[in-house]
Amino acid sequence: MTKKETTSTQFNKYVKWFWMVVLGGTASLILIFLLASWGVFGKLPTFEELENPEKNLASEVISIDGKTLGKYAFENRTPVKYSDLPQNLVEALIATEDERFYEHSGIDFKATMRAVAKMGKGGGGSTITQQLAKLLFHGEGSKNLPERILQKFKEYVIAVRLERQYTKHEILTMYLNKYDFLNLAVGIRSASRIYFGKEPIDLSVSESAMLVGMLKNASYFNPLRREELVRDRRNVVLSQMHRNNFITEKLKDSLQQKGLDLNINREGHSDGYATYFREYLRDFMKDWIKKNPKPDGSEYNIHRDGLKIYVTIDSRMQQYAEEAMQEHMANLQRVFFKEQKRNRTAPFYELDKHQIASTIEQAMKRSNRWRRMKANGASEKEIRASFDEKTNMKIFSWKGDIDTILSPKDSIRYYKHILRAGLMSIEPQTGHIKTWVGGINYKHFQFDAVKQQKRQVGSTFKPFVYASAINQLKLSPCYKLPNAPYTIPKEKYGMPEDWTPKNATDDYGGELTLKEALAGSVNVVTAQLIDMVHPQTVVALAKSAGIKSEIPEVPAIALGSVDLSLYEMVNAYATFANKGLQVEPMMLLKIEDKNGTVLEQFAPNSKEVLSEESAYVVINLLEGVTESGSGIRLRSKWGNYPDNVVTGYPYQFTNPIAGKTGTTQNQSDGWFMGIVPNLATGVWVGGEDRATHFAGITKGQGATMALPIWALFYQKLYADPSLNVSKDEFEKPEELNIEIDCNKTKEGAVEEIIEKEIEF
Repeated sequence: MTKKETTSTQFNKYVKWFWMVVLGGTASLILIFLLASWGVFGKLPTFEELENPEKNLASEVISIDGKTLGKYAFENRTPVKYSDLPQNLVEALIATEDERFYEHSGIDFKATMRAVAKMGKGGGGSTITQQLAKLLFHGEGSKNLPERILQKFKEYVIAVRLERQYTKHEILTMYLNKYDFLNLAVGIRSASRIYFGKEPIDLSVSESAMLVGMLKNASYFNPLRREELVRDRRNVVLSQMHRNNFITEKLKDSLQQKGLDLNINREGHSDGYATYFREYLRDFMKDWIKKNPKPDGSEYNIHRDGLKIYVTIDSRMQQYAEEAMQEHMANLQRVFFKEQKRNRTAPFYELDKHQIASTIEQAMKRSNRWRRMKANGASEKEIRASFDEKTNMKIFSWKGDIDTILSPKDSIRYYKHILRAGLMSIEPQTGHIKTWVGGINYKHFQFDAVKQQKRQVGSTFKPFVYASAINQLKLSPCYKLPNAPYTIPKEKYGMPEDWTPKNATDDYGGELTLKEALAGSVNVVTAQLIDMVHPQTVVALAKSAGIKSEIPEVPAIALGSVDLSLYEMVNAYATFANKGLQVEPMMLLKIEDKNGTVLEQFAPNSKEVLSEESAYVVINLLEGVTESGSGIRLRSKWGNYPDNVVTGYPYQFTNPIAGKTGTTQNQSDGWFMGIVPNLATGVWVGGEDRATHFAGITKGQGATMALPIWALFYQKLYADPSLNVSKDEFEKPEELNIEIDCNKTKEGAVEEIIEKEIEF
């Protein structure tokens, strides 16, 4: 064989091997793709799963003004539509993650070959569709190389199927909806709300670039931990946007000089507004789910089925209520701490050392530490010893959480010093619950002072006694009773002993009109009234007005000896403002599934409790409390109350306000119930234990502890005209036969009657 022939034979051999390798490799690739598509390398998603890849969707609590109050979720994810995404976000994503997104069919072979040639150092070859496939159906890649290669082929197959099943816009939207941006921000909507406090459609170019930058590796590019690194990554995205002609060079240079301008709004359950309300609603939804199954008979899951729960809470009012509470309670707590420095048994009064030890002991046994250690088999001796061991902990303060070293027992004693509060508002005409502030800080104090807690209501119960007398006997606010000690014999109501209540002050003598007596919260007049109408009548009216708790039919209830919840009290007071019509409190408007199908709509239930005339007369009496009684500081021009409890708050309200303060024995509870025509609000303030209170009435009365929160809240409401909180007079009935003007002289009243007779 000649040299030329030998060379020709070798060339043919090389060509043959070349085609064998190419065709064999191609056939192998095709075979691998086929095997992957047949599920040989592991289960692939079904057609149904591709049809509905979204899972673990957060259920969303939406306020009456359209704001998201919070979510219930395994993942804090609420999907958005493509139309909800700003164009700059779409452009940033395509420019950075997949420049040929609109050109390929799920796999970008050019980018894949580049990635293989450069061993991944020039950037990955995964398209947005492939990244979505990985997120939806097999998560993070294996670290084992053969397994990773097989996963890649599965990823290719799924990507192609996704491209056949969905439009480009749908794929892009699903990817942004699914990605975990960390810090409880799963999906683009949660991310934009948590990092920038806005909806996705409102994101700026710079903000969109930051979020797209996080897609490379959110754990590494975490803006809460590596702000400079995230800023650099954002600038890379801006450069990519310029490279792809989405933004000008001038805009790119300008934006790259900016900081991240984060506006962090955490969305954990302990964060945000209406936390106590949301927890109560969670329990309600558990019961609702049991009674309202899906069409297939299975139960909805509040954490993954993406329900939309529309509630009556107004997010603006809720914010103002929480702000008002924080402003006053921080100041009140400072004054309380100052007083306790002089208290040898702080923070308790009326307790000896054995009773104090028992109180601390009970708190220990109720604690999570005690329950956890007991469940793990620790002996009682070991558990008790652990409460004396100092440890690192975060404790609540009004200046922010404090990192400190304390024993658990000392932390219990510290928390016993902290005063608690609750606030609730209802729109009387609809029964809509507008605000629900169950405490001062849900993270640290989870017991709800609106619905769970029941405390003595003091003088705030007196209006029900007056209302019973007016409704039954048609008494006028001008009707007079003696301001003198009054005894009800024990035999009359089967009591263990005679009942002779005393006034809060030793101020007796003369007669008082009902309006004067309620304004001054005069106990002896209230005692006479309940004896006139019988305790049973008062209990029946209170129950009809919405109070569900048991109330004993004894005269002592006239002074508020009964324990009731703030929820019940506000509900009942709203009846007076609604012309005697009681509307059952309403917190839900409707519930929808994730597709927007209405599962249930809610409507109020109502009933008549008082005549319109009687309700108006009660309102007139309550107005007297804020005009000349214990609520008069609402009209005050002065802000400096004892020990600067409410320094700088001259409220100066001039509009009609019907209200009542309440202070229980030893100042354990301070109440204020305040009503304007279209909003009834109640406030309670006190310690966790009744023995935790101010030493004297000056600082410990409801007018000092609770009223300022109401006043600060309503100042904020009136400063926001969009809320339309009324400043009008309460509507007067067309027929009012009960005289309410106590300024008329007796002779004048007679002359008026004579004139009417003459006309007749």
